[in-house]
Amino acid sequence: MDTVAVHAGIGEYEFGAVIPPIFQTSTFKFNCADQGARLFKGEEDGYIYTRMRNPTIEAMEKSIAALEGGAFALGCASGMAAIHTLFAVLLDSGSHVVCSESVYGPTTTLLNSYLAKFGVEATFVDTTKAENVLNAMKINTKLVFIETPGNPTLVMSDIAAIADIAHHAGAKLAVDNTFMSPVLQQPFKYGADYSVHSLTKFLNGHADVVGGVIVLKDAAEYPLFRKTLNHFGGVIDPFNSFLVHRGIKTLAIRMQKHCENAIEIANFLESHPLIEWVNFPGLKSHPQYEIGLKQMNGFGGMIAMELKGGVEAGKTLLDNLKLWQLAVSLGGVESLIQHPASMTHASMNADVRRQANITDGLVRVSVGIENAKDLIDDLKQALELITN
Repeated sequence: MDTVAVHAGIGEYEFGAVIPPIFQTSTFKFNCADQGARLFKGEEDGYIYTRMRNPTIEAMEKSIAALEGGAFALGCASGMAAIHTLFAVLLDSGSHVVCSESVYGPTTTLLNSYLAKFGVEATFVDTTKAENVLNAMKINTKLVFIETPGNPTLVMSDIAAIADIAHHAGAKLAVDNTFMSPVLQQPFKYGADYSVHSLTKFLNGHADVVGGVIVLKDAAEYPLFRKTLNHFGGVIDPFNSFLVHRGIKTLAIRMQKHCENAIEIANFLESHPLIEWVNFPGLKSHPQYEIGLKQMNGFGGMIAMELKGGVEAGKTLLDNLKLWQLAVSLGGVESLIQHPASMTHASMNADVRRQANITDGLVRVSVGIENAKDLIDDLKQALELITN
C-alpha cells in the first residue's frame, strides 16, 4: 500500500514532470468545431469543462480507486456532496434505506430532513449486530449504508455479513470508510459495492482541503454516477485535488504513526481513574474487537471516551489542553478533540443521539502524528485540573 500510495494516478507529463500539473482551468479549447461535437457526443475522449472532467482531478481519482481496489472514483466538493450524490443515484421516491445509527450527524439529517421530503424512507439500526440489518430490510430496500468504525462512538460493523444480507435482498451496500482510509480497511474485499470518504480527513491529512470521493466497484456504473455528479455540480476543484493527491503520497506512513500513537493514548485513558470508558478498536475491551481483527489492517487514530463528572468535567478538559486543539474534523497530522453532542452531531435530534449512544459526556479525539508522550502529558495536566 505504501508503494501504491506514492505512485497511483501518476502518468507521463510534459517536460518530464514527476507530479501531475495543476490544470487550473474552467474550460478546454477544441481543435475545431467537429472535435467539439465529437467530444460532446462521447465519440472522442478528451476534456470539455472542468465540472465534467479535468486531468488533475482524474489523477487524484485514479490514485484513490487503486488504493481501494475499485474500478473508478469520483471526486466531490465535500464528503456530504459524495454521500448526497450516492443517494441521488441509488434512491428514488418509495425507496428504503437501512443506515447505521452511529453515523456522521449530517448523514442522518440528509436522510430524515431532506430526502424524506422526496419519498425516501430510512431506518436507523445498530449495525454492530448484523441481525438488526436483516430485521430492518424491506421489499423496497435499495441501499444499506454503514459507517465502520461509526462516528463518533467507534463501534464496528461486520462488512461481509452485512453485504450478504443486502445482496440477498437485492440491495447494495455502501461503506463510509473515512475513519480507516483504504490503507487500514478495503470494503470491497468484504463485499461492499461502494466506498465513500471525506477527503478532508485522513486521505488529505493536512487540514487544508474540503472534499469527498465515491469509489465504485463496478465499472459499468461509472457513466451514471458521473452524469449525476456533473448535473448536481458538487465536484471538487483542480487545486484541492492536487493537494489531496499530494497528501495521499504519505498516507501509509501517516496511518502507521496515527495507529502507534492512538494505542498508547487509548491505553493511558483506559487506565485513568477519571475516564468512565474508552472505545478504541485496538483495545481488547472494545465490544467488536474481533470484527476489527477480521477486516482491518490497523486500528486507526480515532478514540471515543466518556469522563466521570459529566459535561462540566468535559469542559474543564477541553478548555485546558495546550497541545491538543479544540476543533471538529479529524484525520490531520495535528491532534484534535471535540464534543459531538454539542458540535458535529448537534443537528441530530436528542432522542436519535441517545439511541445511537452519543451521550452528552462523550468526547471524540483524533490522534495526530506528534510525539505520543507529549500528547499524553497534555492530557494528564488537563485531567488533573478536574479534581483540583
